[in-house]
Amino acid sequence: MREILGRRRRLRFRRKRKPAHPDAALLCATEWHWPVLPGAGLKAAGGRGDRERGCACPDPECVVPGAHPFDPGLLAATTDARMVRWWWSNRPDAPIMLATGGRAPCAVSLPAVAGARALAALDAMGMRLGPVVATPTRWSLLVAPYTLEQLGELLYAKDHVPSSLRFHGEGGYLVLPPSDTGMGQVRWERAPLAGSASPWLPGVEAVVDALVEASVSAPGGGVSPPESGDGSRLRY
Repeated sequence: MREILGRRRRLRFRRKRKPAHPDAALLCATEWHWPVLPGAGLKAAGGRGDRERGCACPDPECVVPGAHPFDPGLLAATTDARMVRWWWSNRPDAPIMLATGGRAPCAVSLPAVAGARALAALDAMGMRLGPVVATPTRWSLLVAPYTLEQLGELLYAKDHVPSSLRFHGEGGYLVLPPSDTGMGQVRWERAPLAGSASPWLPGVEAVVDALVEASVSAPGGGVSPPESGDGSRLRY
């Protein structure tokens, strides 16, 4: 009987476990001063408690299901703790969206295959990296804020920049862990170091050369099999 009661206690504990999303959103907003807002999220399947992979937004052909702002819009992103608590108290499993640019981190993303090659190359160079966000299809390296003018000058000097390389700067967004989206679970490939300070970020110019080279040299441009084809479906 003691074993049965003990098992029931463990099951009750698991059911009452606090969702990780509100804590992660508050950490980003209040300790790291990263402006965040809840993402659209995924539709609930009728009555079964699990989830379809379709987006909760009204667009049935949404190309980034769950992984984009919807209501509120991107301009509502904030570091205000009261607003963040209110959002995630209403939707505790909502994806966490980072509004990139301005004083917030920016990011450079590339297909997962090329991302793994790029990280290996940067590690071999002894380059210090910041946090890296990973989904099953794409990896995103967080970098220090940059302006569109800075990015334009940097890319203008390149002979070729693969179309699979994407830049998340001012006016953009990035989904953060531990969000669940239609593309799968979002996780830290390189987690921020524990501490009270905001995570350190490299400059975009320090990493873009290796990212371009990894994208060019990876088989198929580093594009994962689900992305091959007409490229009409974006992957984040």
